[in-house]
Amino acid sequence: MEYTRFEKARIIGARALQLAFGAPPLIAVPEGLHEPLTLAELEFNKGVIPIVVIRSQ
Repeated sequence: MEYTRFEKARIIGARALQLAFGAPPLIAVPEGLHEPLTLAELEFNKGVIPIVVIRSQ
C-alpha cells in the first residue's frame, strides 16, 4: 500500500512516541542508535510497524 506523506509522517511519529515511552523495538537496533524517530523510520522502511491506515471514501 502506498502512503501519502501525511500518513507516513503520522505513522512514524506515533511509533516514535511509543518507542520514546519504552515500547520494545520491532527490529534489531543498530549499534549507537538512540533516537526514537530514526528507529521508527527504520521500522517503517522495513514494513514491520503494525499500524493500519483506513481511508474513508
